[in-house]
Amino acid sequence: MRRLARLAVVPFAATLPLLGACTTDSGTAGDRPTGSPPPTTVTTVAPDAAVRLADRYRKAGGNEDVYGVQRTDGPAGVPLLTVWTRATDDDAAPFDRLRTSLTDYLKSEEGVDLSKGYLMDVFGPDGGLQHRLDARR
Repeated sequence: MRRLARLAVVPFAATLPLLGACTTDSGTAGDRPTGSPPPTTVTTVAPDAAVRLADRYRKAGGNEDVYGVQRTDGPAGVPLLTVWTRATDDDAAPFDRLRTSLTDYLKSEEGVDLSKGYLMDVFGPDGGLQHRLDARR
C-alpha cells in the first residue's frame, strides 16, 4: 500500500508547478474585458496576413516602419488592431500620426467599420508593447 501511495504522489507533485500558473481571474488591462487578452509581448514576426495588410497600407502612403497589421474581432465586435513596427520611438506624437494614418486607411481602403471605435496594440521591434489604446465609443 505504501508503494501505491508513493506512486500517486509523484505525478501530483509534478503538476503543482503547472497549477501555480493557472488562475480563474485573468484581470483586465486598460478597462478591457477579460475576453480580450492583454498581451504585453508578442513575437517580432507578424503573421503572413498581417504582413500583406501592412504592405498595402505602406503602398498607400502609410508609415514605412509598420511591417504588420492584424485586425481581429474584439469585444462586442469592435475591431482589435495589432500593429508591428520597427520604430523604436514610443512617444505620443508619432503614435498619434500612426493611429490616424492607419485608421484612415482601414476605413477608406479596407472598408473596416470603426463606427463603434477600436482597440489598438502597437508592438515595437523587440516585441514589447509600446502603446495600448482603447478608442471604443
